[in-house]
Amino acid sequence: MQTRRPLYDRSKTTIGVVHFGPGAFHRAHQAVYFDRLLAADPRWAICGVSLRSSEVQDALAPQDGLYTLLELGERTRPRIIGALTQILVAPREPEAVAARLAAPTTHLVTLTVTQSGYCLTPEGVLDLAHPDIIHDLSGAMWPRSVEGWLVEGLRRRRAARLPAFTVLSCDDLPSNGRRLREAVIAFAALRDPELARWIARETRFPRTLSDSITPATDDALRLRAGCATGLMDAWPVQREPFSQWVIEDDLGPDRDALAVIATLTDEVEAWEQAQRHLLGGVRTSLAYLGLLRGRRTVRDAVADEPLIGFLRAMLLDEIVPVLQAPRDFNASAYVEALFERFRNPAIEHKLSQLAWDGSDKLPARILPIIADALAADRSIRRLAYPVAAWMRFVVRQAAAAAPLTDPLAGTLATLGRQCGGDAARDIERFLTLDCVFPARLTQDARFREALAWAYARLPSELDSGT
Repeated sequence: MQTRRPLYDRSKTTIGVVHFGPGAFHRAHQAVYFDRLLAADPRWAICGVSLRSSEVQDALAPQDGLYTLLELGERTRPRIIGALTQILVAPREPEAVAARLAAPTTHLVTLTVTQSGYCLTPEGVLDLAHPDIIHDLSGAMWPRSVEGWLVEGLRRRRAARLPAFTVLSCDDLPSNGRRLREAVIAFAALRDPELARWIARETRFPRTLSDSITPATDDALRLRAGCATGLMDAWPVQREPFSQWVIEDDLGPDRDALAVIATLTDEVEAWEQAQRHLLGGVRTSLAYLGLLRGRRTVRDAVADEPLIGFLRAMLLDEIVPVLQAPRDFNASAYVEALFERFRNPAIEHKLSQLAWDGSDKLPARILPIIADALAADRSIRRLAYPVAAWMRFVVRQAAAAAPLTDPLAGTLATLGRQCGGDAARDIERFLTLDCVFPARLTQDARFREALAWAYARLPSELDSGT
């Protein structure tokens, strides 16, 4: 099995990208795009910055930032990625992070810090009560938040009379670029109103979306990567062969370079809607419904014909009709392609991993489309099932004293222990979570009725739910 190696001299590259959150998804996705670009343009090497943990630095620094990507399909394709040429940990090396943001060669800052890393309220604006924002606005020497670091970098660039860098949020966050822009400007306005005006005028925050199934790294992957390459790798990554990166066509001087590797579009909002509600909606639904039906992996869940029949009907009959899709978008083909990707025999994607952060994912992927369907006076009978399944999942985890990976883990565990199985009472408890459920849904009798119906019928078979 031949291993692809970087097609460029790493010693001759220049760091042009600072990336916050160099975890597995970034290293399997955006870093691979820049690795490809570096073969033709040496200005696009990456400095990865971890806001909290030193795990990536500890694992990859002894490897000079090199790591293995395994593309898993009918054939496994190993590839060594060399784009990550520097790794910093912000609490350890704050001056180095600030200097890298202010460097004349830096022209792009990208982020994969998960939704919770943006310090936003449920309404999507800067959360002034967030501990990191309170810390950063208190006059502390070094920031903790994404907003704090971006503003510090932009402050230094303005003082040095350098152009602002472009900021690309690559997280699954609705209108990610717009929300981050508003949060950064709001933060800056509390520190220096003139700087905030400069940021608003000079800094681009294009919206983006990223897509590639990327299971977590485990010891089995480390062994597989070692067998494929003959190299010891402390933190390889894996993904499916399919990968997509769509960026709003607002990149200024960087446009032509990024057009070589990404899809630039003036319809990013439509692409975002299609991905969030179709791809994101089906993955979230697969996780909670599949786990309740005793499935362990995505591949197991896709082999569950009643479940897939139910989800296909949910997507095509209840989501697609209220979706604002891109031009020439073939919804049926897109849905079938999703299920085909999920059938990939080489990927062991655990449903338990997809079930992480449900209190963030439901408001982003499922609840808005339910609200749109209700506004259009359309059925939400199937759409209520994944919401009810999340509630059942929380209750089951709490009853088993099993951990929850969620920003609201403590609150959900307490709530789950209070639930006794009565649909009406359990649902009332969950609907008090106003950071998850907006008032326009909790006050809608149609939503409550559909949710109670689905909750009472789970975890029974879904055949009659179609």
